[in-house]
Amino acid sequence: MNIVIAGDGEVGFHLASSLSKVKHNITVVDPNSELLKMLEADSDLLTIAGNSTSLATLREAGVANCDLLISVLHQESINIITCMLGKRLGAKRTIARVNTQEYLNDINKGMFRGMGVDELVCPEKIAAKEISNLLTRNVATELFDFSNGLLCIYMLRIDHRALVINKTLIDVAKEYPDLGIRTVCIIRKGRTIIPKGDEKYVVNDLVYLIAKPDSINKIKQLGGKEDHNLRSAIIVGGGRIGRRAAINLHNKLDLKIIEKDIDRCNRLANEFDDVMIINGDGSDVSLLQDEGIRTTDAFISLTQSTETNIMSCLYAHRQGVKKTIALVENVNYIDVSQDIGIDTIINKKLITASYIARFTLGGEITASKWLSGIDAEVVEVVAKQGSPITKKQLKDIKFPEGVNIGGLIRNGKAIIAQGQTQIEPNDKVVAFTIPESAHKFVKLLS
Repeated sequence: MNIVIAGDGEVGFHLASSLSKVKHNITVVDPNSELLKMLEADSDLLTIAGNSTSLATLREAGVANCDLLISVLHQESINIITCMLGKRLGAKRTIARVNTQEYLNDINKGMFRGMGVDELVCPEKIAAKEISNLLTRNVATELFDFSNGLLCIYMLRIDHRALVINKTLIDVAKEYPDLGIRTVCIIRKGRTIIPKGDEKYVVNDLVYLIAKPDSINKIKQLGGKEDHNLRSAIIVGGGRIGRRAAINLHNKLDLKIIEKDIDRCNRLANEFDDVMIINGDGSDVSLLQDEGIRTTDAFISLTQSTETNIMSCLYAHRQGVKKTIALVENVNYIDVSQDIGIDTIINKKLITASYIARFTLGGEITASKWLSGIDAEVVEVVAKQGSPITKKQLKDIKFPEGVNIGGLIRNGKAIIAQGQTQIEPNDKVVAFTIPESAHKFVKLLS
């Protein structure tokens, strides 16, 4: 696929590097020539220094012949104009990153499509939704819903209280025959394992499970987890993500927002009657103590500083806070952050990539989620009539390396995959896959 990415920083570069690994032809347009030199040094990409709203620059980038134009600059107006111009020049599909919530309703999306912007992605909105999901189903450290929650992927750490320690997947399946859970991936000491039946669960494993939502109690039991009753939360950082998280949570939790900028504090105070807005530095330990961090159930740090977010969450964890969530924009810090005790990491680059990845795979991808800290994703794909995957039971199909089927949605009902499962046309199949195998897997359903 020929892909042109217009960006002005890490989001565009992360997308370009990730998509280039699966043999797409990537051209990056960025106004900063020095950053482009760094990108060229680390990857096999074509780069063009220039403004993406310039027709000459877009023509030079080959937009007229591109399959996908992605514009992820910080200014949404530039992204929209870039996609409009690119569509007129011949781009087959366009995606623009936006910040304005109003643009995302169905009526306005239709209007943008008429102007040449096929898809809109708002990383801040998706991040805020992930935060609210994690606080309402707080057993998992990472989760994502497929088909409006009919199937979910959960990630949890196996601690010393877990009932599955040193048991194989087969042992657990025999002991709990109606479990309704499938383990699709295990991360052990930084190594990604696609588990077979004889694989054992080990303390500190990060386990990715595909499950039905009503299996949450079984997940708690087997993982040795406590389902904390969260009543209160502190959000540090009242920017776009913090504000949207507050919109989702203010009628469910007793909320406080700590924000440095006084003007932003005033805007938040005018918007929320039931949220305490505090003007201050969320990394100030004395301020956190004054605001009752020891009696707070959840702590979410969403400032522009990754280091501040990590350190604040570590302090909150040591003060006994039950759930900590940090915005970590440096992908290299994700593994470390999870290892040192932060419950959940939010990363806007991964969020953006998750949304956009589905448009690069072909087939009918209805949802995708790039997983934190590992180079892999979970996708939901519709099986087509006559596709190879519909002709045999799963145990008789030779899947690409790094692919593990978790479950499927059939006629509005969730089914956990087993060896004897037979995929039928129009099933939505949920699977874990490494990037190199994603296209091969999608072809099995096409």
